[in-house]
Amino acid sequence: MDFRLNEEQQMLQDTVARLVRGEYSFEKRLEFSETDLGFSADFWQQLSELGLTAVPFSEELGGFGGGGVEVQSLMAELGRGLCLEPYMQSVILGGGLIDQAGNDNQKENWLAGIASGELKAAVGLQEPQSFYDLNNVETRAEKKGEGYVLNGRKAVVIGGHCADLIVVSARTSGDTRDTDGISLFALSPDTAGVERRTYPTIDGAKGCDITLNNVQVGADALLGEEGNAADVIEYQAGRAIAALCAEAVGVMEMANELTLDYLKQRKQFGVPIGKFQVLQHRMVDMMSELEQARSMAILSASVADSEQSDERRRVLAAAKNVIGRAGQFISESGIQSHGGIGMTWEYNFAHYAKRLIAINHQLGDDDFHLERYASLLQAS
Repeated sequence: MDFRLNEEQQMLQDTVARLVRGEYSFEKRLEFSETDLGFSADFWQQLSELGLTAVPFSEELGGFGGGGVEVQSLMAELGRGLCLEPYMQSVILGGGLIDQAGNDNQKENWLAGIASGELKAAVGLQEPQSFYDLNNVETRAEKKGEGYVLNGRKAVVIGGHCADLIVVSARTSGDTRDTDGISLFALSPDTAGVERRTYPTIDGAKGCDITLNNVQVGADALLGEEGNAADVIEYQAGRAIAALCAEAVGVMEMANELTLDYLKQRKQFGVPIGKFQVLQHRMVDMMSELEQARSMAILSASVADSEQSDERRRVLAAAKNVIGRAGQFISESGIQSHGGIGMTWEYNFAHYAKRLIAINHQLGDDDFHLERYASLLQAS
């Protein structure tokens, strides 16, 4: 099969690559990470000015009309730069949930802002007890008049500390682990009763725990049908998984390049350590893992926007599993090849390794998706 990008897709990738190379050095990334915002407001503005925050949206919504391949090209370059901006959370997942579940007024009010980059969205689907199961929801939304009252807690909401809009799942009926009874709500973080606790994550980004204490919202905050959000969440989480797979490939590409450069430069006994056969074999294994991960990222991108099916579920589960394992192997092998310097904060390889660890744990790690893949095979 021909996996080459067409002219428009190549132009998109080149645009993002030039932007990342020009604006996102490793030293600048460290500075961005230490700020209260946790990323670069200027870089986010440049993404929006170039129309990159509009890539996955339809032309009717002011978007580029891009699909999984376009998102893959963009996310891989953001991965190479270890960019901290919450692109996946705001544009892919937040925008996707509103696009699929929202009514015309909600799309008009929020999607145009997300596509233009003026409005940043965050998504709270996981809870302290969830362990990757997005149907495990204890947060409750009870009817009150024409609106709802929300109570509960959402964990590790990336970008939630600076979001203009937060999309959360809440149970309007059923027990904690039931598929039925889950609803989606979009609310302002300034709403009375919304509390946010911000903290740094292992990869240098900023996470946020959100507590909802008797948060009152109107009926217009409900996205889609009450109690029927599970399928929407699963589908959009699949699109987000494909985007994470693409980002991981970009991270792995840079991790391998850094390791190879180090093996060529570092000398022992008067020769570059890359001359030692055991390290050559390790580098070959790292490149093999990268190629497998790249193939699975391409496959996941090809089904990201397809209709929901067990085949789509299997592909995405397999891709997340393979890429999670590949990321762990490349991280560990690269650190072993670098020695002590590979663990230091001042050296960039350690940050690529941490980002791969974080990606593995977003929306389910490799073990979780291996079990999911096996259960899907048994059910077929």
